[in-house]
Amino acid sequence: MPAFIADAASADNVPVHIVAIRGEADRDIERFPHTWIKWGEVGKVFTALDKNGCNDLVIIGGVSRPDFKNVRIDLGALKALPFLLSLSKGGDDHILSRIVRFFEQKGYRVHGAGDVLPELLVPEGTLTRRSPSAGDEADMALAFEVVRTLGKLDIGQAAVVSNGYVLAVEAAEGTDAMLERCAAIKQEGRSHGTGTGVLVKAPKPGQEERVDMPTIGPETMLKAAEAGLSGVAVAAQHVLIADYNRTIQIANERKLFLYGAPWGETEA
Repeated sequence: MPAFIADAASADNVPVHIVAIRGEADRDIERFPHTWIKWGEVGKVFTALDKNGCNDLVIIGGVSRPDFKNVRIDLGALKALPFLLSLSKGGDDHILSRIVRFFEQKGYRVHGAGDVLPELLVPEGTLTRRSPSAGDEADMALAFEVVRTLGKLDIGQAAVVSNGYVLAVEAAEGTDAMLERCAAIKQEGRSHGTGTGVLVKAPKPGQEERVDMPTIGPETMLKAAEAGLSGVAVAAQHVLIADYNRTIQIANERKLFLYGAPWGETEA
């Protein structure tokens, strides 16, 4: 996703510079002006941003929580030590919200990927040849309720429901791993029906959507098909879609539906 956004910005003649964490970002970002950093090199982040005239930031891409006991910090990190220590506690949304405030307090403007590229946001309605059935719609409604409950606890952003049965909920492992669990359940014969079940993704209530916005893409569709689901439903305008054309192509090939649910109607 970082390289995808950089490509789009470059196409609009917007200069970009990517600051990426080693071991977390893909090497395809090296096609663009970039700076690699290690965990703990906070000073190097600000040096790179200031040297390259970066005042507007898009923070995107998943990372693993570091083991702070093994992080070597630079002078910039030492100055920000109280902030860094605060990141060792709380859920993902708590951490990401604090990161946004940290950069804003330094004078940077933080933008969401959907603000910069609205075409990345899943629109409302059915986006595939297949549409959700009445049974799928019932599963979607329950799954959205489950996701809202998970979100209030700052746990996850996704759930799978099949024939009114909660098959899986997302935790720290992420959506892809959750779908792999669903595929294993199917292989063990413990799933509730064949070709049924809906994956739902939505933001957490009150989530800082400029970072960690829920995302789907081609891999989501492939794993949903492997799990024997009938489709995917997401909160429209609140979920990013990576590689739209390829995602829709795979969904159609695997006879899945992709539906953007009006988020105001699902939030009750």
